[in-house]
Amino acid sequence: MTDKPVPIDLVSYTDMLGDSREFLRVWAKEGGPVTCFINPVPVGGDPMGYGIALVDCIRHGARTWARATGISEAEALARIWEGVDAERANPTDLPTKHPTTDEDGLIH
Repeated sequence: MTDKPVPIDLVSYTDMLGDSREFLRVWAKEGGPVTCFINPVPVGGDPMGYGIALVDCIRHGARTWARATGISEAEALARIWEGVDAERANPTDLPTKHPTTDEDGLIH
């Protein structure tokens, strides 16, 4: 396995994506930290839009997890919320300071 980021191939989803814009890219290391690159522009000026988008991601994740593992979508969603609640109560990973750069405009 390579240590370099391997993007998810979205070529077959081009029509579905239309003129939408990416707002989040996330990588996770097994047993390690999660690295996020965030572009807040596509979800609007109010951080609430980001929260709404994340909940949408969670619901899509539950559906995907259910299809991939054979558990029910409700069970997958409940387990995801358990993980969210556990992380909110006792964070295992805190953001590090990596400044936004003028070159990419992303928040790292």
